[in-house]
Amino acid sequence: MDELMGSLKMITDKSVFLYLLKGLGFTVGIAFFAVVLGIIIGTVLALVRNYCLSKKTKIFKIAAIAYIEIFRNTPLMLWLFIGLVFFPSIEFSADFTKYFGLSRTEMAVLFKAIIALVLFTSSVIAEIVRGGLNSIPKGQFEAAYAQGFNFVQTLVYIILPQTFKNIVPTLLSQVITTIKDTSYIANIAVAELMGRTFQLIQISPRYTGFTTQNVSDVFVLCGFACIFYFIINFALSCIVRHMQKPKRIKAAAVSA
Repeated sequence: MDELMGSLKMITDKSVFLYLLKGLGFTVGIAFFAVVLGIIIGTVLALVRNYCLSKKTKIFKIAAIAYIEIFRNTPLMLWLFIGLVFFPSIEFSADFTKYFGLSRTEMAVLFKAIIALVLFTSSVIAEIVRGGLNSIPKGQFEAAYAQGFNFVQTLVYIILPQTFKNIVPTLLSQVITTIKDTSYIANIAVAELMGRTFQLIQISPRYTGFTTQNVSDVFVLCGFACIFYFIINFALSCIVRHMQKPKRIKAAAVSA
């Protein structure tokens, strides 16, 4: 019981709470960055895979298929470690890293991890967008051409708006997955929530008053991180369920 109380006391420490809260901010920021870039890259990949059919452009379709299938069918963890070793390292200024509260080395590693996450996420989103494109009837193209639209105008003004409207619930589900996927970054960096949680577990005796780590430290800190993840993802899940509910059409009252 004393060990559990010591672990709970650690959570009530203001510095520990703020440290985890900052990690949560990194988690949300990384996920947002990965999803936004993933949507942009994934949309381009989906368009190339669907519509580059001529002999001159077929090479781009093959490249898009290779990109999507390679990243989508391999583990994210693999690409995180590949990125850590092979991705180019960027030198960030001291002022920039100080703004995030990270060292230059930690910032460089985090940047590589984010790039790996973006590449992986974009391959998944590409298939989501492609599914949305395939759900649009071909008659939409014919109607657009009849109105004088060219191919690019048809995509921009007619096809893509309908596509994204159809895939919003699926995209939100992917956002939830991406938020959870950020926890893999804890294996190579300490900026996001799980990385900071693992780091606090290692130094927990500094806050609990015991000379060694206790099992209760793991349960309390991981449980606290679990609550953070649950609140964010449950809120997004509620939004997804609400959007997937069939809309009831109110029958107009007919006067006698």
